[in-house]
Amino acid sequence: MSAAPRPGARFISFEGIDGSGKSTQIKRLATHLTQQGHDVVLTREPGGSPGAEEIRALVLQGDPDRWSAETEILLFTAARRDHLERTILPALAEGKIVLCDRFADSTRMYQGLSRGNLRGIVDSLHELMIGREPDLTILIDMDPATGLSRALSRQTKDERFEAFGEDLQKAMRQGFLDLAEEFASRFRIVDGARDIDSVADDIAALTEAALA
Repeated sequence: MSAAPRPGARFISFEGIDGSGKSTQIKRLATHLTQQGHDVVLTREPGGSPGAEEIRALVLQGDPDRWSAETEILLFTAARRDHLERTILPALAEGKIVLCDRFADSTRMYQGLSRGNLRGIVDSLHELMIGREPDLTILIDMDPATGLSRALSRQTKDERFEAFGEDLQKAMRQGFLDLAEEFASRFRIVDGARDIDSVADDIAALTEAALA
């Protein structure tokens, strides 16, 4: 693995249910931080490195029942390891701020909770193969029905998990809120049911406080 992070480096993840506005807000934050003079790397999961992007195509397209939950956990962990080695850790070693659209908390929810209570397996693999949590996690909270409607309206190829429907969205929202309580030292919750600018302002303020 790469050298230890340089002073000033930060690893910040964005989490939330589908359609919560993560992708929009992470780009807004990247622009804001760049304007403040920070060197920013914007990435995503699954994906973020060539090998991980190949795995992304496997897991996010096709029939919702294509993979068992156990297989998905292994695939996501493999993608995350490659992403960590090739993108995240090298950037942190150079003192950059890494903004990641989803990280291990999404796997804890989507595979570890929603598809058979396999959280223990997710955490064991994470400890063994990843061993790294974000310094700050921004959770954008959103009404499940509204989030699902937004997600389905995007009409992208990466619709596999949206296909599980509103019941999954409800379970995921509560699961993310529970994670925010479990990992309270790094989670910050932002109300996503407001206008884009208000949400962006709150996220910028929370990030600046974490960088201080």
